[in-house]
Amino acid sequence: MAALAITVEAYSGYRNDEHPRRFRLGRRWFEVHEILDRWLSPEQRYFKVRADDGCIYILCHDEQQGWSLHLFDSGTRAETRLSST
Repeated sequence: MAALAITVEAYSGYRNDEHPRRFRLGRRWFEVHEILDRWLSPEQRYFKVRADDGCIYILCHDEQQGWSLHLFDSGTRAETRLSST
C-alpha cells in the first residue's frame, strides 16, 4: 500500500523538519495537538500524532522523499483502534 503525500509545516530546531506542527490533506489543515510517539528507521522518522479533529495519524518524514501519511485512525471503532491512544 502506497503512502499518501501530504503538506506538512514542521518545527525546525536543531535539525530541519524536527517534528510536525500541522499538516494538510486535500484542502483541510490539521493542527497537531499532541505527539503520542516517535521512532526512527534507517532513513525515515515517524510521528504518531493526535490532530485537532481527535483522530490519530502516523506521519513519516524521509530526507529524500519528504512527508507522507502512513496511517489514519478515527477512533470510532474499538476493534480497530490503535493501542496507546
